[in-house]
Amino acid sequence: MPELPDVQYFKQYLDATSLHRPVKEVVLYTAQVLANITIDELETEVAGRTFAGSDRHGKYLLVELDDGRTLIMHFGMTGHLEYFEDAGGEPEFTDVRFQFEDDGYLAYVAPRKLGGLRLVEDVSHFLAAKDLGPDVLDDEFDFETFRDILSDRRGMIKSALMDQSLMAGMGNVYSDEILFQARLQPRAPVQTLDEETLHTLYMTMEEVLQTAIEHNANPEQFPDSFIIPQRHEDGHCPQCGGAVQTVDVAGRTAYYCPQCQAMPDESQND
Repeated sequence: MPELPDVQYFKQYLDATSLHRPVKEVVLYTAQVLANITIDELETEVAGRTFAGSDRHGKYLLVELDDGRTLIMHFGMTGHLEYFEDAGGEPEFTDVRFQFEDDGYLAYVAPRKLGGLRLVEDVSHFLAAKDLGPDVLDDEFDFETFRDILSDRRGMIKSALMDQSLMAGMGNVYSDEILFQARLQPRAPVQTLDEETLHTLYMTMEEVLQTAIEHNANPEQFPDSFIIPQRHEDGHCPQCGGAVQTVDVAGRTAYYCPQCQAMPDESQND
């Protein structure tokens, strides 16, 4: 599923290709991707508007229209945006196509139809309704905020990092990378992590996410020290060369190196 770095890349891509361009026409191919609006509302209320700006909160792309409303895009498991100049170049599995007045098109593509678009008057109300915590790369999301969020938590650290109601942006893939770089086992109990360890985890989280953004969220461009390209059956740890292993964490499959990542002290979790 696209996570914070992927959606930040989508934001930058939209800014570079589609910002400040009046929308001439909206064509919907798949009603399944509409969340709170009808086909007619999407096609008539977005047409004639301009993409005036963009923002991101966690895994959501917020496209600001020139009438003050916001078109919110979520990308499900495999969604993305694709700009093209000629109608004949429309991508396969396009769900929504935005045509601009000065020609050119932007496609919202979600092959598995698990993403969604919605039009809202107030983004803050949407975030509250979705019970989303603060964005982990927001300027106000400092170490003290991170520490306080985790201070009363029980359970495993990977689960906490992926809990969007606590902090928005990280999912299964990047939580693995952050824990690998911080040398923490994904099943480590949150309550066993001291302040120094939490501070290392916070700094690592910021570094990993920013590095991924700088490399356009493309694993093929990631540093050789990243474990993400090794998240497969035959993966090997980029540090020690040992076999990457998996473990279940709250129904999700975590990839980790048992040699490089510290196991939790189970005695502290009694």
